[in-house]
Amino acid sequence: MRGQVRDEYVEYVTGRIAPLRRLAFLLCGDEHHADDIVQLTIEKLYRRWARVSGMEHVDQYVRQMLVRTFLDERRRPWARVRLFDRAPEPAPVPVDGESETALAVRAALARVPKRQQAVLVLRYLCDLPVDEVATILNCSPGTVKSQCSRGLAAMRRLVGDDLQRTV
Repeated sequence: MRGQVRDEYVEYVTGRIAPLRRLAFLLCGDEHHADDIVQLTIEKLYRRWARVSGMEHVDQYVRQMLVRTFLDERRRPWARVRLFDRAPEPAPVPVDGESETALAVRAALARVPKRQQAVLVLRYLCDLPVDEVATILNCSPGTVKSQCSRGLAAMRRLVGDDLQRTV
């Protein structure tokens, strides 16, 4: 990569690293895993930067890369290695003033299937329209709506169960 192009890449990544980390954290719920996802995404971006930098919607393209990297994680060989008979539940990250309901929602989001998780995060936490989520996930708007519906139903069930256990 030439000097000027490399400088543009470094400037872009430096300016966007915080929103990318936030999105990755919202998707996976684990700070360290989020950093891994962002790292993989910016590595892919580095290899494609000469072509990507000329695009009209670079941010949308990079967000799409990050979400697809998150979804592709389960296909990697190391993701299939199990040290336990079932995956341990992620520990909720306590935040000052966070209620039991918020912790239950965070834990429930981590337990829905990854694709539904991605749809819920993109639609409700990133406030993206259905069409843009469909583009990011490479599916139809109807699929986004059905995944939203199923994901919300699962979340309601899981949050209700979690809150009943704490009461």
